Amino acid sequence: MGWWGAMGGPKQKGITTYVVSPFRQASMRGAFAHWAINGYKRVAQQSLYFAVPLGLGYAILKWAIADNHLRNSKAGHIQGKFA
Repeated sequence: MGWWGAMGGPKQKGITTYVVSPFRQASMRGAFAHWAINGYKRVAQQSLYFAVPLGLGYAILKWAIADNHLRNSKAGHIQGKFA
């Protein structure tokens, strides 16, 4: 047995390999230009699915912080609402 799987047998026949040069592929060509139009449409269509929960979460967080400050303040203890 040869080095790294080379069996030392006859050469293989009928196996064709095709390779595209990395300079010809240009995998990111136009990615940002196309995103400017298609990405905006996609974000606009999906905005309700993330904007509403995000806004609701922000409102709850803002309320919770204000309530925490009231509960741990002198004014909150004077009101006597909290034990």
